[in-house]
Amino acid sequence: MTARQKRIALINDVTGFGRCSVTVQLPLISAMRVQACPLPTAILSVHTGFPNHYLDDYTARMRPYMENWAENNLDFDAILTGFLGSEEQIEVVLDAVHRFKGKDTLIIVDPVMGDNGRLYSSYTPALCAKMRQLMPYADVVTPNLTEACQLLDLPYPPDGVVTDAALSHMAHQLAAMGPRAVVITGLHAGDCVRTYLYEDGESRCYDHVKIGRDRSGSGDVFAAIVAASLVRGIPLADGVKCAADFIGHCLAYAEELDLPWNYGLPFEEFMGELTKL
Repeated sequence: MTARQKRIALINDVTGFGRCSVTVQLPLISAMRVQACPLPTAILSVHTGFPNHYLDDYTARMRPYMENWAENNLDFDAILTGFLGSEEQIEVVLDAVHRFKGKDTLIIVDPVMGDNGRLYSSYTPALCAKMRQLMPYADVVTPNLTEACQLLDLPYPPDGVVTDAALSHMAHQLAAMGPRAVVITGLHAGDCVRTYLYEDGESRCYDHVKIGRDRSGSGDVFAAIVAASLVRGIPLADGVKCAADFIGHCLAYAEELDLPWNYGLPFEEFMGELTKL
């Protein structure tokens, strides 16, 4: 008998241009031989980093969509959350967790709230507080430093530079909120970008030479590769390293092409790397 293919529910927006959200997560997860099943939070023509964008808010459709999944007796090996635009959408995610989390279902929360010490325009203090309600259900959480500070109600450090001791303390505090593993991404470390992993009481860092500027969708790419690795049975540490390596290759090629930052990562050239995992 053939084993059932692994599948992940993606609760995130669908953006037509700009390589972010479900638009990058679905092909990357598929390349890793895992089925990707979107539950859209919104449909956008381009992401909000462009001067103008069209947005169709999907909040009112999310519950009927999810209820139909339940009527069809669907189940998932993981639920991966991304950008959530309102408190109501976070309530829908909590409902999805209660409906679809089985004994072995992993919950990976990418708390997309801001970057470089600033929140995205849609994020209010009330919405940030609501995001914390997902933490007790998360197995893995993947904030950047801005988001980690928001989740912990801490000030963003000057110039985004944080000591190892402070990182360790933050990771312990985040883990105490529920997740067994915390991955803090995009940290400044001299000429490198650092990824900090805290898992089951142990910490490790991965440093990669900084290449160019920040690009849209990098966090979505990272979370997708980590989630697919986990449901494939690949250790989290290996999945984190693979995601960071993959993003590094994409960043180098983006610089070679001189792509605008809001065009995202040209991941298509490197998907073959993921098929080998």
